[in-house]
Amino acid sequence: MEIIPAIDIIGGKCVRLSQGDYTQKIVYNENPLEVAKQFEAAGLLRLHLVDLDGAKASHIVNHQTLQAISSQTKLKIDFGGGIKSDKDIRIAFDCGAQQITAGSIAVKSRDTVLHWLDEYGAEKIILGADVKEEMIAVSGWQENSSINLFGFLKDYVTHGIQYVICTDISKDGMLQGSSVALYKKILRQFPALKLIASGGVSDKNELDVLKKAGLHGAIIGKAIYEGKISLVELSKFD
Repeated sequence: MEIIPAIDIIGGKCVRLSQGDYTQKIVYNENPLEVAKQFEAAGLLRLHLVDLDGAKASHIVNHQTLQAISSQTKLKIDFGGGIKSDKDIRIAFDCGAQQITAGSIAVKSRDTVLHWLDEYGAEKIILGADVKEEMIAVSGWQENSSINLFGFLKDYVTHGIQYVICTDISKDGMLQGSSVALYKKILRQFPALKLIASGGVSDKNELDVLKKAGLHGAIIGKAIYEGKISLVELSKFD
């Protein structure tokens, strides 16, 4: 299982939110590049980089941070937040993203994401499924939709999606454990999916549980910044 540390950006700074609430913001570091270099020095290979300003503005905002991290580390970066157009996705890839996460756009403009799958290939596009009580949420979790998670996944799997990041909003940033039961339910229905857990990972034991459940990867944010999981522990995870 891949260990994927997360950096969320607001105003060029490394922050974390609780349950997607922009008013519950904690700034952990003024310099995201410094944080990324710490991850790389610990032997981690991946980075989940989220442009929270972009998610709110509906276009990429913090692409310079992406470019700085991609040019000064060897981390494999998946980038999300504000990717809403062909221009946005080109900016993301030109600035060094290895993959992009299509979240709200996958709900609001399905044809655009299917076009990206055709143009860039399934290895480059991650479907972002942000959920609350098995319903999809969009726009940096500022809006709820009437779309059921499982119908949403079935549609995109049929069209070739391989990678999915599933975030249970109720768990995100709360350090109360991840949605293992939900992930198991998803994998029973879509066993070939490369499913990446996001939200609620609180300690190393949680990672063992997710690995045993068959997750392809796990994104870890607040647990790192709050010292619940050390980078040494993550670097030794097998």
